[in-house]
This record gives sequence, C-alpha cells and structure tokens, in this order.
Amino acid sequence: MTTTGEEHTAAGTGPWWWVRWRSAVLDAGLAGASAVECAGEGIRFAHDAGLPVPVGVAFGLIAGAVLLLRRKWPIAVVLVSIAITPAQMGFLMGLVGLYTLAASELPRRIIGALAGMSFAGMLIVTFVRAHQGVVRGDVTMGDWFVPFISISTALGMTAPPVLLGLYVGARRRLMESLRERADSLERELQLLAERAEERAEWARNEERTRIAREMHDVVAHRVSLMVVHAAALQAVARKDPEKAVKNAALVGDMGRQALTELREMLGVLRTGDGAGARVRPDPPVPPVPPVPLAAVRVAAEAAASRAVDGPVDGYPAGGQPGSGHVGGAQLGGGHLGGGHLVDGPCLAELDELIGQSAAAGMVVDLSVEGDVRAYAPEVEQTAYRVVQEALTNVHKHAAGAKTHVRLAHRVSEIAMQVENECPPEPGGASSVRLPSGGNGLLGMKERVAALGGVFVSGVTEAGGFRVSAVIPTLA
Repeated sequence: MTTTGEEHTAAGTGPWWWVRWRSAVLDAGLAGASAVECAGEGIRFAHDAGLPVPVGVAFGLIAGAVLLLRRKWPIAVVLVSIAITPAQMGFLMGLVGLYTLAASELPRRIIGALAGMSFAGMLIVTFVRAHQGVVRGDVTMGDWFVPFISISTALGMTAPPVLLGLYVGARRRLMESLRERADSLERELQLLAERAEERAEWARNEERTRIAREMHDVVAHRVSLMVVHAAALQAVARKDPEKAVKNAALVGDMGRQALTELREMLGVLRTGDGAGARVRPDPPVPPVPPVPLAAVRVAAEAAASRAVDGPVDGYPAGGQPGSGHVGGAQLGGGHLGGGHLVDGPCLAELDELIGQSAAAGMVVDLSVEGDVRAYAPEVEQTAYRVVQEALTNVHKHAAGAKTHVRLAHRVSEIAMQVENECPPEPGGASSVRLPSGGNGLLGMKERVAALGGVFVSGVTEAGGFRVSAVIPTLA
C-alpha cells in the first residue's frame, strides 16, 4: 500500500484501506463522477470504434470506477488514465490520479516518469485530434494552432495537479514532522520534570539529614556534659555543698549555651531573607541567683532524667564501640539549610572544648604538632566535630579514662587522633547511663569522606578506643 502523506493511525475507523469514513465517501464520490464521465465519453468512443454503445458505456464505467483505488494504488490509476487517453475519456481520473500520485510517499523519479508519460500521451492525442480537425476543415486557424493547443492542453492537464500534489504532500510531511517533534519535546519535558522532582526530593532528604546532624553536633556534646555534671551534683550534694553549687552553675552555663546555639539554628530555619543573612545571637542571660541546696539537687536530678542525646553515637551499651549510619552530605563552611550562614566552630575553640571535658572530670591531654594556621571553614568545622564527637563518646562509654587528643598540621592536610585508655572499670566505668543513638562513628566517617579525607576507628590493644582522621586542606 502506498500512502499519500496523510496521518494514518493504527486504530482507523474507516472501511478497508481508508483511515476515516470521510475519506472513503470522498473517494466513492470522485469514482462515481469519473465513472459517469467515462460512460458518457464511452458513447462517442463506441461510435468511432464501431462498437455497440452498451459496450462503450460499460467500458467507461469500469475504467472510471478505477479512481476508487487512488489511495491504495495511485500508480495503477495513473496508468489506466494514460491508457484511455486515446479514447478521449478519463480526464477527471487523470487529474485526480496525478494529484494523488504527486502527494504520495513514492520516489520523485517514479512521479516524474508517470507525469511525463501522461504529458506525452495527452500531447500526442491532442495533436492528432487537432490536426484531424484542420484537415477536415473544422478548424480554420493557421499552422501555429495545432502545436499551441496540443502543448497548452497537455500542460493544463498535467502540471497543475502534479504541482498541487507536490505542495500538499510536502506540507503534510512537514506537519507530521512538526507533530513528531512536538511529541518528542513533550516526552523530554516530562522526563525532565520527573528528574527535577527526583532531584528536589533528594535535596529535601539531604537537607533534613544535614539539619539533624548539625543539631546533634550543637546539642549532644553539651547535653552529655550536663548529664555528667548533674550526676556528679547528685553524688556530692550532701557531702560537699560548695562543690554541688559549682556543678549546678556549670550545668546552667552549658544549658544556656546549648539553648543559644539552638535558637541561632532555628532562627536560620525561620528566616526568609536572602543567602548570607547572619543570625543575631540572643543577648546574654543574666546569672542565676543563688538557690537553696535542696532546690539545686531537685533541678539537677530533673535535668539528668530529661536529657536526651541526638541520633549520632558510635558506641553500644556496655562501653564497647560499635557502628551506625547517618546519611547525607557534609554541611561545611557554616552553611545550613537554604544558604543562610551560621558561625560554625573552628580549631581555635578546641581549648575551650577540652576545658569543658576536663571540668566534667575527664583527664585530657592535648598535643599539637606543626605550624598552626587557618584552614577553610568546612575543614576546621569537620575537624572540630570529629574531636567533639570522640570526646562525647568517651564521656558516655569510658568515663574516668584518660584521653589523648593529638592534632598535626601538615603541608597539605590536617590529622587528628582521639584515643582513650581503658576505663578504670571496664564494662561499667561510668555510673551515668547516657542514651546512645548508634550513629556516631559512621557520621564522623561520612563527614570526613565528604571532604576527601580518611577516617579510621577501632579498639586499641590496651582495651581503649582510638578515633583517627586525616582531612586534606582545601584551596
């Protein structure tokens, strides 16, 4: 089957080879008109050929009805019209057949060959008929009339339908190409929209993980120290009231610092200003006035019972290290959430961090190697968080054990190591039962890996635990 450039669908509603009933009705009407025309011209053909009139009429009806096949076999329709041209019949079939042929998807050389045959046949027949008319005296024009009328008639019967068919076929092919292109673009846009939605969902998950990790880093260490101090306060409240008051003051200071940092983070999440907006810290809280010792003890016990650690911790219950999981990317450079800036910790604050652990009763030894220098904010923040989390885990699972913190400034990297010795009472050195999320070690590992560094942790031969990290310096 040869198509004419029309849009054919797999589920056509028309009969036989027609896609639509409208096309079938049109072709049937054209075939009927062509059959009537050829039947009328068959009468004259029968007289000229000496045939019975019914034979000429039947021949014309059959030849004209061939136009019904123009969409399925346009070549056959054109050949039939060329064959009956000497009988001076089938003019409508010739015009419609050439148009359908030119609008089809057939090669141009076939269209040109059949159009040339039709032109030659019409030229010869017209020339012979005109010459016969001049010879009989029916036409009294000059010698120029015969070639003029022959060429004009042949061009008029072939050129217009062929040119119109070529134009319509090209236009149909162009429309189909544009329609296919539009469908392709629509599919691409749909795919891009799906990918954008996936990226947005991934970004939301990453943002939630980063916010949870940052909140843990800010709060977990201070809350752990608060719990340790509260337990010490409970132990010495009756024996040494002055030390109890001192421990209560430390608990209050750490609680205020944790609340201040939490307010800063929540302020970043609430703000609607542009990127780079810096959160203004709350004004300093005035000192708490002295309270009776009994009230201090009740408050400390309540604080110890309500203290909740965040979901990042690497040690299981019983003082032995373990592993866990935290997903997401490194939140470096002091950025949190939608591009807002928060002051993150730096290596210059390590002395204060170690001082807080020492105030909680931990024996901490800090050693620094190499030339101290400034690093990129995300590098300093990650190094600080590794040391902070390692000290927090010592508080939780190896209380009373001596801890060594080593910091090495190298040419293109910074290395840190936190190692605690075996606790005085293995398996239960601390009387403070701190909650454990089981995610600390892997959380630190992912922070370091996000900057291209290496993180190693494990039990030492002496029964302690060691956390080591090497972070390359960023340009």
